[in-house]
Amino acid sequence: MPMDHRSLFARLRPRGTSRSVSAVEAGRRTRQRFATMSAYFRRSPSKIYGKIGSLEVRLASTKQDVRRAQRLRYKVFYEEMSAKPSLAAQLSRRDEDRYDRVCDHLLVVDTDQEAAGQQWSQLGRRTSPRVVGTYRILRGDKIDSAEAFYSQGEYDIAPMVRAHGDSLKFMEVGRSCVLQPYRNKRTVELLWHGLWTYTREHKVGVMMGCASFEGVDPDAHAEALSFLYHERLAPPEWRVRAHADQHVEMARLPKDQVNAKAALKGLPPLIKGYLRLGAYVGDGAVIDHQFCTTDVFIILPVAAIDPRYFEHFGSPEEVGSRVAV
Repeated sequence: MPMDHRSLFARLRPRGTSRSVSAVEAGRRTRQRFATMSAYFRRSPSKIYGKIGSLEVRLASTKQDVRRAQRLRYKVFYEEMSAKPSLAAQLSRRDEDRYDRVCDHLLVVDTDQEAAGQQWSQLGRRTSPRVVGTYRILRGDKIDSAEAFYSQGEYDIAPMVRAHGDSLKFMEVGRSCVLQPYRNKRTVELLWHGLWTYTREHKVGVMMGCASFEGVDPDAHAEALSFLYHERLAPPEWRVRAHADQHVEMARLPKDQVNAKAALKGLPPLIKGYLRLGAYVGDGAVIDHQFCTTDVFIILPVAAIDPRYFEHFGSPEEVGSRVAV
């Protein structure tokens, strides 16, 4: 039996309360609810590290930002490359793990796409800004011990971190990827500007992390891996070794049989870029069966960076980015 609307309002109004007081109280509560919701959904200002054209490099400032980075990672690693997603990843269409909660996420955003995304579509939905590049950053001061770094799962990095940790801050970088149409010098340069500015901002002394060759057959990269071992193996004070049960020999060819030109051509662009900056590699490759990659460990002490790059990206003493808005 339909209820008269006056009876419904009477039930909602507290006993002994006049209609006028109830209306005032209801209005106050409604305003309070909207204020609370607005505070919850309000986006905190993003830290912007630079801009080139329509592309902007910034830190993720919301859970939604992180999820967009995770969706980009899924698209690149699982749809474009050969990584094997879990059932949860397939359902969410995101690459995520427990480290995402403690990491900072560097994003390259296409601001033209973002501006378009801020307009209501004909369907009444708001589309998301497009994240076209990302880096995941884990600082040593955000974890309990050296063993808590992600790379410790493949390499025994803890002794190196402990040996230098009193004088230098460590920062691990990984999960780097760029959307296919944006894989060009401008996007990669923005990512590096953002990463380098973040490094100086937090007074980091050492960058490190795993970088990958595609595929799980190390012999397919024999010349490049051998070149890295013979020419860029870290000096003893920076050398880390893959765990014994995962260690894959990198020196697959003798030094005199390595063609340096061919080896450099066979290096992934990211690894080649690290080497230009002055990075070293650890001892041993590791096969990552989930991501279907052959990993090598990269160590880049800030003191080892080739000074000629400071003219373009800024010296270690500078605070801001040279492409800051």
